[in-house]
Amino acid sequence: MRRHPDEPWWTRYANRHLEGLLRSSDTCLEWGSGRSTVWLASRVGQLRSVEHDPDWYERVRALLAERGGDLNSVQLLDAASDNGPHTTPYVRVIDEFAEGELDVCIVDGEHRAACAVAAVPKLTAGGLLVVDDVNWFLDHPTHAPRSRFGKGPLDDGWRQFESLVADWRCVWTTDGTIDTAIWIKPGNS
Repeated sequence: MRRHPDEPWWTRYANRHLEGLLRSSDTCLEWGSGRSTVWLASRVGQLRSVEHDPDWYERVRALLAERGGDLNSVQLLDAASDNGPHTTPYVRVIDEFAEGELDVCIVDGEHRAACAVAAVPKLTAGGLLVVDDVNWFLDHPTHAPRSRFGKGPLDDGWRQFESLVADWRCVWTTDGTIDTAIWIKPGNS
C-alpha cells in the first residue's frame, strides 16, 4: 500500500481487475469510504459513497477536496438500529436506486452481509459486486488471516448472499493478508 498510495486498500489484484472493468458511464454505490472513494470518483460516471464514522467522513471529504473531487459524492449515514442492520439508513440508502440501476456496488463498510444482499437486485446485468475482506465472511480456499476456509459462511446473512450469487462469475483475489472478491451478475438474473 505504501508503494501505491492512491489505490484502494483492496488487493492489488482486485484493483487491476477493476481498473479494466470500470467504465466512465458506470453508476456506483460504495458502502465504506476511503482512498477507494477518490479512486472510484475518477473512474465512474456517478458515485455515491456512504460512511458511518463522522471523523473518517471528514477525512474522506478532505481527501476529495485535495483531489478536486465532488464532496457530495460521500454521505454520512447512521449505521445503528434496534431493529437490525437491514433497517439502518446506512443500508437502506440502496432504496434510492431502482432495480437494475447500479453498474458497480462496493461492500467495504458496516453491515456487509445486509449490504451485499440488498445490492443484488439493484445491479444491472453484467454489474459488479465487490466485497472486501471477504475471507472473514465466506468459505474459500485461502489462507489469509481470519479465513473461513473449511468453516462455511459466517452467518445466515452470508449464507443468503452465497445462495443469491451462486451462479455468478466470481474473481476471488488474495494477497495473503486480505481477500477481495468481485462477482459479475449474469445477464439472466
